[in-house]
Amino acid sequence: MNLMKFSLKVSAVTIAAASCVSAVELNIATVNNGHMTEMQKLTPEFERVHPDIKLNWHVYNEGSLRMRVIADIAAESGKYDVVTIGMYETPIWAKRDWLVPITPLEGYDVDDILPAVKAGLSYSGSLFALPFYGESSITMYRKDLLAKHGVSMVDRPTWEQVREIASKIHDPHNGVYGICLRGKPGWGDNMALVSTMINSFGGQWFNNEWEPQIDSPQWQQAVSFYINLLQEYGPPNSARNSFNEILTLSREGKCGIWVDASVAASFISDSSESKYASEWEFSQAPSQVTSKGANWLWSWALAIPVGTTESKAALEFISWATSKEYINLVARHNGWSNVPTGTRKSTYQNPEFLNVAGHFADIELKALSSADPIDNTYFESPYQGIQFVSIPEFISIGGTTALKISEALQGGSVKNRHLVQLKS
Repeated sequence: MNLMKFSLKVSAVTIAAASCVSAVELNIATVNNGHMTEMQKLTPEFERVHPDIKLNWHVYNEGSLRMRVIADIAAESGKYDVVTIGMYETPIWAKRDWLVPITPLEGYDVDDILPAVKAGLSYSGSLFALPFYGESSITMYRKDLLAKHGVSMVDRPTWEQVREIASKIHDPHNGVYGICLRGKPGWGDNMALVSTMINSFGGQWFNNEWEPQIDSPQWQQAVSFYINLLQEYGPPNSARNSFNEILTLSREGKCGIWVDASVAASFISDSSESKYASEWEFSQAPSQVTSKGANWLWSWALAIPVGTTESKAALEFISWATSKEYINLVARHNGWSNVPTGTRKSTYQNPEFLNVAGHFADIELKALSSADPIDNTYFESPYQGIQFVSIPEFISIGGTTALKISEALQGGSVKNRHLVQLKS
């Protein structure tokens, strides 16, 4: 009897060991933001349904993530089986044959993905990443302040209209600033906003012959407008402000208007974080000459590098993490106000989501639907992207331009010389 028990125990251990050996281990490189942190917490849910796949997480800040992932892919070392990338990287890396093209699994509703998001994660008509969450830019404003001064906001204001409203509600003596905008330099920071302003003024980074357009009248008008707007009606030291700094100012009741990522709408509407939460209202990002490229488009997405030997398991994971079912799973765990948005039509059709996000969900969906990474500027452009140019050189070009504009914002009105220097 004892021998039988011993044999059974040995068999059980052997089977368990064999299962561990046969399980596929996926190494996932991702960014340290809230939605991705929640995905890591739900690892047991995935592994329960997929007992033959084990998830290993490698979490970095945004800058480190990009450096580590591109180094791994370029060297073909195969360290990561799944990588978190954005709309900037996807077409560049797909063109270089660094990514596995996505063939959706049976039952994966690829047609439910928002068309603009799908286009931004595609190259030559093929999908190369699946979107985890997405965002556009919108106009957020304090309806109580506008009512107090007898002004109103339209659904798609012009920048001139925004400036006029900002001038009316600007009250620095009482700690209220007419408008808050990103000023911190960076190709994904102040230039994310400024690029959309340039687009709306009829400008572009390059014309169809790939000639730089940064010394064009449209650039000069847009950049001058941006700098003068912040200098006259923005908070002090605007060149230091990025998303988080402006979020804090807005929650403290110090911003009358804020044009930024649509994800901010849920943050400033959280009554547990601010007594001004119920005062915020929303409209589309401002246009000027055109609405083309007037609001940005971004998605953090999951892709499979060609160096992996576990592409089948990787596709299983990214399909799970970007599915309608995953969104429902997050809702069950954390509520509908905390689900990843900006990727699927069905999210914006769900009455439970609309019950908690109805005051901004329609505006966000309209913004996401109007953004087109291909038809992105008033005059035809040769590049993909709205607030960026999807070419490898843009990190340097955009970063240098961001610094020049930040210097002008801190030092006085912008002159042509600030921008002409960039052509070299």
